[in-house]
Amino acid sequence: MELAQTLPQQQSWLRRLSWFDWAYAVALLAGAVVALKLYGAYMDGYEQAILVGTALSVAGLGWHWKAVRVLMIVLVAVSLWSISLYQGDLARAEQVFFLKYMISSQTAIMWMCFLYAMSGVAYWAGLLFRADGLARAGTGFAWSATAMGFIGLLVRWYESYLIGTDVGHIPISNLYEVFVLFCVTTALLYLYYEGRYATRRLGAFVLLIILAAVWFILWYTFDRGAHEIQPLVPALQSWWMKIHVPTNFVGYGAFSIAAMVGIAYLLADKGLLKRVLPSAELMDDVMYKCIAIGFVFFTIATILGAMWAAEAWGGYWSWDPKETWALIVWLNYAAWLHMRLIKGLRGPILAWWAIVGLLLTTFAFIGVNMFLSGLHSYGSL
Repeated sequence: MELAQTLPQQQSWLRRLSWFDWAYAVALLAGAVVALKLYGAYMDGYEQAILVGTALSVAGLGWHWKAVRVLMIVLVAVSLWSISLYQGDLARAEQVFFLKYMISSQTAIMWMCFLYAMSGVAYWAGLLFRADGLARAGTGFAWSATAMGFIGLLVRWYESYLIGTDVGHIPISNLYEVFVLFCVTTALLYLYYEGRYATRRLGAFVLLIILAAVWFILWYTFDRGAHEIQPLVPALQSWWMKIHVPTNFVGYGAFSIAAMVGIAYLLADKGLLKRVLPSAELMDDVMYKCIAIGFVFFTIATILGAMWAAEAWGGYWSWDPKETWALIVWLNYAAWLHMRLIKGLRGPILAWWAIVGLLLTTFAFIGVNMFLSGLHSYGSL
């Protein structure tokens, strides 16, 4: 009986897919096939599987969330345009107008920083003055910033190979690159929930954590020159990095959103901004869904990290400081979910807990690198 009910639902879902949905999926898979033909000889079997799996995943995401299809079209078009302008010469980044001022990797990332700042201003103005037009502008700026951030990372990937085939790598290997990844991942997750809940009132709070990351990127760029592309350290020269790091940052982004929504929840609970913020029930639901999805991705990332460690260092777990703090973060959110789902806990205590969880996550991500030493010490400031 259950199978009989499920089949019509699946067929109904498939019928709702338009010709554009199918064309989008076919284009992604065709792109993966072309990439395999051109560069498959330089990939091992795992990397080829990651490429195909990514194309399928992004196709499925586009079917579920239509806005992502437009984002993907923009990313592919602008990134390929930027790559074509280089003509195989990295020096053209300072010679070609569009590369120098718009779509070289570093310029695109600086545009990302500016657009996120504009988004934060628009969101806060829209919230405080109850101006829907300003809030919509915040959403537009956030989408534009996210696009520029992804374009910056994709073009940076190509630029690393222009420096040298032994230097080329996916741009998620150091603090500068992963902070850009954090910005775009967190923003994309928030934009999904903004559309799903049909409210822009939480954007002002989520942009605070993104702007903190933007500040770090700017400081790290101009004070430390961290935007320069460097060869990978030996420990990171593995295909595992391509799946472990992005999965981890989906978790980080989701936990960050939950914490910022927790701050909004507590302000509303104290009577501050209560008239302009969503209901307590809605904010509680967003916190729960973010922590749930973050927990799933963080768990997968931790398992992938253990498998990578077994290959690189001969053991799945060594109680390295990074591993230990990852376990602390995992236990914290496991307890949060247990208390909400099994014990039925609700209210300000979960909001405070989400905020404390972000502090633990931040220390696990950055603090361990700054204050502790171990096998993961390659990401220090």
